Amino acid sequence: MDDVEARVFALVDSGDVRGAAEASIQGYGQTVFRYLSRMLEPDDALDVLQQWAEDVWRGLPGFRRECRLRTWAFRLAYHAASRFHRDPYRARKERLPSTAASRLAVSIAQSSAMAGEARREQLRKLEAALPPEDRALLHLRHERELSWDDTAEILSAGDGPPVTAVALRKRYERIKERLGRMAKDEGLLD
Repeated sequence: MDDVEARVFALVDSGDVRGAAEASIQGYGQTVFRYLSRMLEPDDALDVLQQWAEDVWRGLPGFRRECRLRTWAFRLAYHAASRFHRDPYRARKERLPSTAASRLAVSIAQSSAMAGEARREQLRKLEAALPPEDRALLHLRHERELSWDDTAEILSAGDGPPVTAVALRKRYERIKERLGRMAKDEGLLD
């Protein structure tokens, strides 16, 4: 049990559900936002973060403590992002085309960046080409260093069958292989 979880449960047990919800959102909000930012555009990630905060606020009183609070928080974030992707308005929404000034600004930023940062940025772009579910898996396992069981708990969608840790390991290896091939094609690897 981490410090945030201990504090939240103490607040819930004392009857302060509002304080517990605030502690949850403050305690996990930054890591959840980084997680969402890996799957979504910055503005979209902020919108989904706000939806996540509402989900935490409404869902905390019914949280049964069958998993770790952090796992539950990431699961709520994953479901909020999934709802966002299925939103009919989002499907109709048109993105503005890049302007020449924007393309020039990007090229200047890339040329002035250090070689290592430019390479990391290219790798991030390759990762951004992956489906959101694959980016979520990479983020949870690689950056958040969650266990396979916690990751499976988070990524188990309410609509379909539960995801197993074994299946996630195989999927993770396939994603890494795909990224390796993409990096090789882009000349980032020998």
